[in-house]
Amino acid sequence: MLARRQPDLTVLMENVHKPHNFSAVVRTADAVGIWEAHAIVPAGGVPLHHLASGGSRKWVNLRVHHDLESARQALSERKFQLLAAHPAERAVDFRQVDFTRPTAVMFGQEKEGLTEGALAAADQLIVVPMEGMVASLNVSVAAALILFEAQRQRRAAGLYESSRLEPEELERTLFEWCYPEIAEVCQRRGVTYPELDENGELLGDLEAIKRDAAG
Repeated sequence: MLARRQPDLTVLMENVHKPHNFSAVVRTADAVGIWEAHAIVPAGGVPLHHLASGGSRKWVNLRVHHDLESARQALSERKFQLLAAHPAERAVDFRQVDFTRPTAVMFGQEKEGLTEGALAAADQLIVVPMEGMVASLNVSVAAALILFEAQRQRRAAGLYESSRLEPEELERTLFEWCYPEIAEVCQRRGVTYPELDENGELLGDLEAIKRDAAG
């Protein structure tokens, strides 16, 4: 699962403040293998809902920004294309864009949608075509549709076939996922993580390692 994480696919939630929606987007991000999600939360704090997230917050790194500019700059430095999910005449069908490129999909607040600043910063506006009377879907539903299209394209391009994380990052995260309690103690004491074999098993006696980590 870790080897299939996509370091160059992400979401940017701008002021998505309802916990069940925020958490549902994070859950979908985990389902399609997103490595890191981004959120703009000016007031600070993350509105996660424990029932909706289903523990997915443990597996998706969440980077919080206090304003749009800092979020945009962080993604721009990594050469992400910025796609804004927003119903507008100039928006294109979300299935027409290339999600195999480094991509960040922006989603806005439940009632107002994305701000004018976010729309101006976007490289492209995308939309889920609607045939009914309503103009848009719930933000978590729209995110699911768009992200699974991204997954479909990336699978076809072979981007899930081998790890695309840096080797050191892969090894570090593997240890933290497999042995969270030992990792926490090592972090607290500033101790290097014990080595793992190719199957993710600890090299050495588990109880001895626990004693050494605890000091």
